[in-house]
Amino acid sequence: MGVSVVSWNIATRIEPWRELVEMGADVALLQEARRPPAEIADRLEIGPEESWDSHSWNSEWWRERGWPALYDRWPMVVRLSDRVEVEWFTQVSPDGWPTENKISVSGIGTITAARVTPKDGSTEPFIVASMYGRWAGPHPSIEASWEIYADASVHRIISDLSVFIGHANSRTHRILAAGDLNITYGYGHGSGPYWDRRYETVFERMESIGLEFLGPQRPNGRQAETLATGEPEDSENVVTYHLPNRTPATASNNQFDFAFASRGFHEGIEVRAMNGVDEWGSSDHCRLFIEVTK
Repeated sequence: MGVSVVSWNIATRIEPWRELVEMGADVALLQEARRPPAEIADRLEIGPEESWDSHSWNSEWWRERGWPALYDRWPMVVRLSDRVEVEWFTQVSPDGWPTENKISVSGIGTITAARVTPKDGSTEPFIVASMYGRWAGPHPSIEASWEIYADASVHRIISDLSVFIGHANSRTHRILAAGDLNITYGYGHGSGPYWDRRYETVFERMESIGLEFLGPQRPNGRQAETLATGEPEDSENVVTYHLPNRTPATASNNQFDFAFASRGFHEGIEVRAMNGVDEWGSSDHCRLFIEVTK
């Protein structure tokens, strides 16, 4: 039967949790998540806190800045059904030498990883990673022409993912990574050639370590009615995000959510953006529905 996976940035909201447990999926890869509401907590499993909360491997340096917490939203891997077993990797600081059941993480609130094993043996176990391209800002000592960017966080995620790749033959790996990268595919978010190239390097790096781009792309999702500034005429991007002043019906020009899988393993994976107006869900991002069939 395979394994069904949902990737979704739920924007710290509560209602998406209720929608998740009604979907019938096996695993969720969430971004910008807080704890689920108490009334459904027994219908899912978010794993040990050490697998997703970066407080577990950081000192309290952030208190000196007067912050109430290091961060308040996290990528999570969530078990939604009893058809699968999930073994979460504990996050540790980036010491460069991974140990069993641990993952070195170099970006706060950017990645959570786990191993998924179908109980019916329909597919072999595989690694999943929930990715969030967290926004960052330039150093205050320089004169900058932009305020924020997310590609640096995504490059850290790629480096963290690479610990699960130990052979030049990508078919020896079974890795599925998905999430909100806060960057665009095929162009630089309308900011000109410099950002076109910066964003392109993210997708090139994924390919270089053996992770195939799975989109979703047309026809596996609804396209915007008009192209974004700088978006190529032949773009097959689909809409996965709407601005605060818009709705799923008026969402335009933004695909920030993507999926990748190990080359070879990707041949048994289908990805679709649940971005129809009636299926979008209660977040500003739509869901990616991912089916692993072999």
